[in-house]
Amino acid sequence: MNQPLFTGVSTALVTPFLGGKVNYPMLERLLARQMEAGITSVVLCGTTGEAPTLTDSEKLEMVCRAKRYVGNQCQIIAGTGSNCTEHTVALSRAAEGAGADALLVVSPYYNKATKAGLLAHYGAVCSAVHIPVICYNVPSRTGLDMTPAVYRGLSAMPNMAGVKEASTDAGKVTEIRAACPEQFTVWSGNDTLAAAAMALGAKGVISVASNVLPSEMLALASAALDGDFDTAADLQVRLLPLLDVLFSEVNPIPVKEAMKCLGFDCGVCRLPLTPLSQRNAERLKKVLSEV
Repeated sequence: MNQPLFTGVSTALVTPFLGGKVNYPMLERLLARQMEAGITSVVLCGTTGEAPTLTDSEKLEMVCRAKRYVGNQCQIIAGTGSNCTEHTVALSRAAEGAGADALLVVSPYYNKATKAGLLAHYGAVCSAVHIPVICYNVPSRTGLDMTPAVYRGLSAMPNMAGVKEASTDAGKVTEIRAACPEQFTVWSGNDTLAAAAMALGAKGVISVASNVLPSEMLALASAALDGDFDTAADLQVRLLPLLDVLFSEVNPIPVKEAMKCLGFDCGVCRLPLTPLSQRNAERLKKVLSEV
């Protein structure tokens, strides 16, 4: 892959529920809002989309309906990762068949894996599909921090597009770029580090905040990728109060409440996630009134 799968912003979309089921009319409203703002890539069934509580059939139906709705105007990146390689491979194949343009595959959680295990896990996925694969490093959730040496091995896989790097070390971007060829793209997985990551060579951000403010996150990314880091930094500072409250409780609890405040009622999170506390709900409303 000579060109990045995407540059700028890919929104990690929330999954809307109504009566305990996926709310497909609301999903289309969310997709339309993203495209109207200029977003050309979204992630479905990721962490923000409550992947752990979605069934495989729900995930595939969402991918199928979303791709049919957006057509060629927007990439649909499907979250298909799990801590079981066989399950991940099967779901990845099915998501490709359902129309996904690419896959986001989290590193195995709970059971973790050695370097050899990670390479075998991702190698099995890449060998099973024909679309690009993004590996996803999120140590706070998986208990495993993938190293640049692992990325070097992953970068040799023909359809491995790059990594969503959601560790809290901004310098990791530099380490990955030093270890891997240019075509292995780094995308920030942290909204709070988006400008810093792009200053170090990341090609964009897979964003939670762009559910709420897609145009603003797109402006931040565009400025950073254009080398206008003063503007990017100013936007990062301006968005800080929102980012603080969006991560005041476990994602996606706050962002679903934010969408409701904006007139996009996506329902409550499935258990074991619970509604936003009253204190943080009040903070959120105040911040939204000021952005």
